[in-house]
Amino acid sequence: MTASLLNPSTPSGGVPSGAGPAGGPRSHGPGRPHGAAAAAPVAPVAPTAPRPLALVPPAQTEGQLQVHTAPFRGSFSGVFSQALRSAGLGSRVLISQFLKGGVDQGLERSLWLCGRLQWLRPAMPACLTEPAAAEPEGSGAQEQEAVLEVWGYTRCQLLDGAVDLMVLDELGLAIALGYLPAAEVEATLEQRPAHLDVILTGPSMPPALLAMADQVTQLRRNC
Repeated sequence: MTASLLNPSTPSGGVPSGAGPAGGPRSHGPGRPHGAAAAAPVAPVAPTAPRPLALVPPAQTEGQLQVHTAPFRGSFSGVFSQALRSAGLGSRVLISQFLKGGVDQGLERSLWLCGRLQWLRPAMPACLTEPAAAEPEGSGAQEQEAVLEVWGYTRCQLLDGAVDLMVLDELGLAIALGYLPAAEVEATLEQRPAHLDVILTGPSMPPALLAMADQVTQLRRNC
């Protein structure tokens, strides 16, 4: 009697019980795995509407008092470019040069650029480099009056908040030479509106104005 080499659990066909045609698990119907319940169909995910962009409200702007000073005459040109650009972008700008003459300006003939930048100089035949004359009459008095006219208009514009940016060139030197009263200038700058940016330029700047400044920029050469 010949012993059989077949597994007793294997039918005569040679395919194990419970196996499919290729020897794998027998199928129990389409899409239904052996020994497991039929999987429920997955519902499609509905697209969610995009959330609207929420812009962060800008912080309330606060004007600054800046000082740009240099031992040579070079602090004004860079600030002037900044002022001109601000006017081109819609800001109201006033530039007051207190000791620059020679162009026959004065309050009635101030220049306007970009429709928003007013450039003001005193009505004098030349620039002022010497201390204010002590004599109450003569050319010294006319120079003093011309500088005070520019300052008076500038002061009103500052206190009224009529502009967004104000550039005051050689204000410190005008104080040092005696053309403007230091106490009045300091008190006026202290009362500037919160939105107003004020930039002081020039080679000379009193310590009191430096102490008031939020930012001090000093140009130096070969240091």
